[in-house]
Amino acid sequence: MMISKVRGQFERFAGTVEFNENDPATSSVEVQIEAASIDTRDEKRDGHLQSPDFLDVAQYPYLTFKSKRVEKIDDSHGKITGDLTIRGVTKEVVLAVEYSGQAKSPWGTTSAGFSATTTINRRDWGLTWNAPLETGGVLVGDEAAIAIELEIVKQVPQTEEATAVA
Repeated sequence: MMISKVRGQFERFAGTVEFNENDPATSSVEVQIEAASIDTRDEKRDGHLQSPDFLDVAQYPYLTFKSKRVEKIDDSHGKITGDLTIRGVTKEVVLAVEYSGQAKSPWGTTSAGFSATTTINRRDWGLTWNAPLETGGVLVGDEAAIAIELEIVKQVPQTEEATAVA
């Protein structure tokens, strides 16, 4: 909203991260987000966001992101440039990424943590619905901040013997 921030998240998504810790520039990310899983903790607002006024989930059930380039800035910062598709419109975005490091869990798995942010103009994706306010201005601002918190778990390749036993 123009007078306050409305926070929300998507509850259902799937993706693949190919993280090369020795050469981060060769890493890649692909994510598919279920548009109908938007949750702003207000059922009526969520319904409006799912409608043709905004995400039009019946016609465009997914938002997607596919990386095109990964740049390492220093040991804990980088940029991921990729294509973000919303409502069938694809535009390039740049995510500022912070790498939090790796840790081994008590269960023997190794995880890496990342945070990423960017700001987009919703109108660039055809999200133009708005309503004038009685006091002047409009209900919905043009900028949308995107924040991502991600933990990836290192997948250990299975040997042929382990595959045969499984």
